[in-house]
Amino acid sequence: RLFTQAAEQGWAQAQYNLGMCYLTGNGTAHDEVKAARLFRKAAKQGFTAAQFALGRCFAVGAGVVQDEEEAVKLYRQAAEQGLASGQHALGTCYRLGAGVVQDKTRAVKLY
Repeated sequence: RLFTQAAEQGWAQAQYNLGMCYLTGNGTAHDEVKAARLFRKAAKQGFTAAQFALGRCFAVGAGVVQDEEEAVKLYRQAAEQGLASGQHALGTCYRLGAGVVQDKTRAVKLY
């Protein structure tokens, strides 16, 4: 309940945390659409973990229409702010050619 109140007031950390609760069904009903909406709100505020989480949603089609190019965009935002999981995910995209032109050299640099 506190996460919900804080998320409604625009606190990015709470939006991310509540999104994770919806994504995993921890303490609430599992709802990928609500999770993705909350991640989007926090990501727009520059919250790196939410950028990564929303990127993952787009990569696998969880709560949103699958879109590998959008996933890359979000992974890149998180990676550019220094989030290691964002760098790794972006590297994987380059290694596999998922949402970008395959570039194994660039992938290695991101790992």
